Amino acid sequence: MNYNQNNKIAQITSRTLIIGVDIAKFNHVARAQDFRGLEFGKPIHFENSKASFEMFLSWIKEQQSQHDMDTVIIGVEPTGHYWLNLAHYLKENNLKLVVVNPMHVKKTKELDDNSPTKNDVKDAKVIAQLVKDGRYAEPNIPEGVYADLRVARKIRDLLSIDLQAVQGQIHNWIDRYFPEFLTVFKDWEGKSALQMLKLNLLPHELVELSDQEILTHLRKTVTRAVGISRIQALKKAASETIGIREGSDLAKLELNTLLDKYELIIHKFEQLEAKRDALLEHIPGVQQMLAITGVGKDTIAGFFAEVGDLSYYSHPRQIIKLAGLSLKENTSGKHKGQTKITKRGRKKLRALLFRVVMPLVAKNSAFKALHEYYTKRPGNPLKKMQSLIALCNKLIRVLFAIGKKQFEFSEERMLKDIPHMKPLQNAA
Repeated sequence: MNYNQNNKIAQITSRTLIIGVDIAKFNHVARAQDFRGLEFGKPIHFENSKASFEMFLSWIKEQQSQHDMDTVIIGVEPTGHYWLNLAHYLKENNLKLVVVNPMHVKKTKELDDNSPTKNDVKDAKVIAQLVKDGRYAEPNIPEGVYADLRVARKIRDLLSIDLQAVQGQIHNWIDRYFPEFLTVFKDWEGKSALQMLKLNLLPHELVELSDQEILTHLRKTVTRAVGISRIQALKKAASETIGIREGSDLAKLELNTLLDKYELIIHKFEQLEAKRDALLEHIPGVQQMLAITGVGKDTIAGFFAEVGDLSYYSHPRQIIKLAGLSLKENTSGKHKGQTKITKRGRKKLRALLFRVVMPLVAKNSAFKALHEYYTKRPGNPLKKMQSLIALCNKLIRVLFAIGKKQFEFSEERMLKDIPHMKPLQNAA
């Protein structure tokens, strides 16, 4: 991933065929031009199918032959997920694909005709012009274990949404039919509480069972921590409940359905974690990363799912920009505006880093000391949020270095490597 625009422009020569493709769900539009912006032939329309992709490939080769072009660079505006099929197809055929920023397309489409008109044919030309000017990025399309991790991350996000929904639904059921349940069991997801719910009995039915019958049922999954006194307290609460009794038959079916959904989701999480662990074993540096206090497997899996293979990057600044954590400022004359992060990048990566840096500040001595220094230093102290963002960038640098060199992380060494932290260490 090369963010130097001069280098990007240098890749486009007089023998480079530039193609802009406007992506849609069903039909794409492509236009070809040279490095000066002179267009070749008419736009081509092709569908999102293998036969059309092959036709598009033949059209590219025809344009190359007609205009004596050695290399091809194809630019697309990444529209949702619809561009991915074409991207993988082009990669399999060794054709270079780059992406342009949709915001750039929107802001430059009036340059040619001074009109805000939007259509697929026009956008294809705008995309080609942006590529010509070096205003593009080379996408890191994950392969192998990194592609699997990205899919695993997507599954995890979907399961998390489903789990939150069913947790809320079970809590809602308890509030309606047995609100006193949570005065005896503080957490319905605990083993004993969950096993009690599996009895699938309403309060007025529960009081009819003997203490020993309930205890025998609980002992199927819980060998201790629940005794007769807890059971008696639950039966007393059941006898005095204000829970609803109408529609009791279907209320029991509702609970049974919700518990089945809950257990299925938990089981899928366990399967996913097993596959995730197996995938992480194939990535260099993972074991050293996991040795960092405050960093777990979910963090590492999420990081590689978003970033991909670290060999694709030459400097951690590229990942910082990918996460949208690079800084921007607004200055004009004597006015100096507030410095903020761009937030232009992978939103999930940025959120992941921010979530993990909080426990790092609490549990990791090096990150904790660095956070205290940033927020309390005499000159230019940072606000808490600014410090956390700086630590997100530091974490990226640490993970990048470990991934590249596979060395063991040391909190003491990290502090020694930071010049402004040496006086603090000597004082300690």
